Amino acid sequence: MSTASINGCYLTSISPSTQSSSIRRLTLRPSIVAGLNSSPSPPSLIRNRPVFAAPTPLLTPNWREDMGNKSYEEAIEALKKLLNEKGELKATAAAKVDQITAELKTASSDGKPFDSVGRLKEGFIHFKKEKYEKNPALYAELAKGQSPKYMIVACSDSRVCPSHVLDIQPGEAFVVRNVANMVPPHDQTKYSGTGSAIEYAVLHLKVQEIVVIGHSACGGIKGLMSFPYDGSTSTDFIEDWVKIGMPARTKVQGEHGGQPLGVLCTHCEKEAVNVSLGNLLSYPFVRNGLVNKTLALKGGYYDFVNGSFELWSLQ
Repeated sequence: MSTASINGCYLTSISPSTQSSSIRRLTLRPSIVAGLNSSPSPPSLIRNRPVFAAPTPLLTPNWREDMGNKSYEEAIEALKKLLNEKGELKATAAAKVDQITAELKTASSDGKPFDSVGRLKEGFIHFKKEKYEKNPALYAELAKGQSPKYMIVACSDSRVCPSHVLDIQPGEAFVVRNVANMVPPHDQTKYSGTGSAIEYAVLHLKVQEIVVIGHSACGGIKGLMSFPYDGSTSTDFIEDWVKIGMPARTKVQGEHGGQPLGVLCTHCEKEAVNVSLGNLLSYPFVRNGLVNKTLALKGGYYDFVNGSFELWSLQ
C-alpha cells in the first residue's frame, strides 16, 4: 500500500488481490480514498441480483432575447383570465394560483424577489462568455459527437453535482442522476430509463468505466431507512424507487441495529452503492465488458460535510 499527500489531502492506493475467474465471485476492494479526514474502508458487495430502453435525444440549449421580459404579475393575470374562460377549472385552480403567486414573490436573501428567469439567463451568458467562447476547439470537437470515458450514476441532490465535485469537463462523462443514485436490476418492463442509459453508454458510447457515487445526508436513503414498507404508502413514486436499495437497509439494520437514524443512513449510503454495483452485473452487456476487460465498475462516496471523497473498485 502506498500513500501520497497532495495539497493537504491524501491518496491511498491499495493493491487488489488476485482476481477470480468467475464474475459471480467478484468482490469489492478499496482502490483510492481522497479526502481531508480519514474514513472507514468501503463496504463489501452485498448482493448480485438483478432495466432497459432507448436513449433520449440530446437537447441543444438556446436563449431567446424576449425570454423573461414579461413580469410574473402578467403571467399570473394571464392564467387567471384562462381560468375565468374555463369556469369548470376555477374552483380547483384558485388555490393553485395563490400558491404560485406566493412562490414567485418569495424574497431572496437580500430582500428582493427572486428572478428565476434572470438567474438562468445570467448563467447562460456567463457560460457562453467564459467557457464556450474561450474554448472554441473543444466545443467544435463536441459538435461532431461524444466519446466519454466514464458513465456516472449520481444522485439528483442539488448539492452533489458530479461535474462540479469532480471537475468533469463537457464530453468527459455520460451522466445519469436519480433519487439516491440507484441502479435497478435488469428488467425490460420496469425502470427502463436507467437501463437505456446503461445500454447506450456501454454499447454505443463504449465508456471504459461506470462509477456509482453516493453521498452524505442523502434524502433518498433517509427515506429508504424510514419508510415502514408495511403495505401502506405515502408517496406515488419514491418508496417504490428507493426500495431498490432494500438489501442495503436490511444489511445495515442487521449489523448496526440500535444506532441513531443518522448513523444508519451513513452506512446505508455506502451499502446502497454496492447494491447498485451488484445490480449492474445483471446487465448482459456489462458482464461482457467485464469479461473482455473493456469495462470497469467503481463505487464512490462524496461526503460534502467533511470534504472527502472515496473511490473503490469492483475487482
